[in-house]
This record gives sequence, C-alpha cells and structure tokens, in this order.
Amino acid sequence: MGANNRWFIVATVVIALLLAVMPLPQAWLWFRPSFTALLVIFWINRMPQSVGVGFAWLVGLAEDLVTGAALGTHALALAVLAYFSLLTYQRTRAFNPAQQLLWVFVLVGIQQVVGNWVHNLAGKPVPGLMFLWPALTTALLWPLITPWLDRMAGRLLVR
Repeated sequence: MGANNRWFIVATVVIALLLAVMPLPQAWLWFRPSFTALLVIFWINRMPQSVGVGFAWLVGLAEDLVTGAALGTHALALAVLAYFSLLTYQRTRAFNPAQQLLWVFVLVGIQQVVGNWVHNLAGKPVPGLMFLWPALTTALLWPLITPWLDRMAGRLLVR
C-alpha cells in the first residue's frame, strides 16, 4: 500500500526544483537554501533501503536541467551528499535536533564544496566562502520543514 504513495516523494522533489528556480532579489541569491539537498538527506534518513545515491544523482540531474547549470554539477554534489548521508543515517536518527541541524550544515557544506569545485573547473570561481551560505540556510530550515515532511510521509504510508 505504501509503494502507491511514493508520488509524495516525486511531489516533494518537484516542489524543491520549483523553489530552486524561484525568482529572488539579486542580493538574496547567495542565501537560497538547497531544497534538493534537504530532501535527499530527509528521504535517505527515512528510507535508506529505497532512496540512495542513484536517487540523489537523478534529483541533481533534474536540478542541473532546471537551473541551467553545467550538466552533472548538482548531480555529482548530491550523489556525494547522499553517500555521506547513507553512511551516517543510523547515527543521525539518534541525534537531538541541534545535532541534526549541525550535521545537515556539514553535509550541505560538503555538497556546496563539491559544487564549487566543479564551478572552479568550469572557470566560474566563487569568491571567498560565499558558496557556503546555502549550507547555513538549509540547516536552519531543517527543523522547520522535516517534522511536516515526516508527518505527511507517515500519514500517506510512504515506505
């Protein structure tokens, strides 16, 4: 019965992709949270047997397409994030909310470092540590968004 409700996973990814291209004032662009990273971490923590590196790669590829990034930039970064999430999901589940927030910051920070590395290879370097702002904003959203996602996934029996 739960497998029929996996549409909810797809719906959350579509919403995250829409938020990735939502127009923002120029000054706010550096602070846009990585909604796709947040979802990858959430779904891996919730369903590590079903959602993994391949899922993250596909989500990243979709994000590359909708944002116009070099093909594979987000895919590689989210795959690395998914790998570390899979390695640590059992510990992450036992963390208190503050520890989870810090761990999400570290995971998304790793994702941002990988993405910035690819941008540097493409000749589009980011000055300083500006590329880490999304890690902070994503981590701050974690305790606000994940309880709702968890309740909805539980109600819909997403397994």
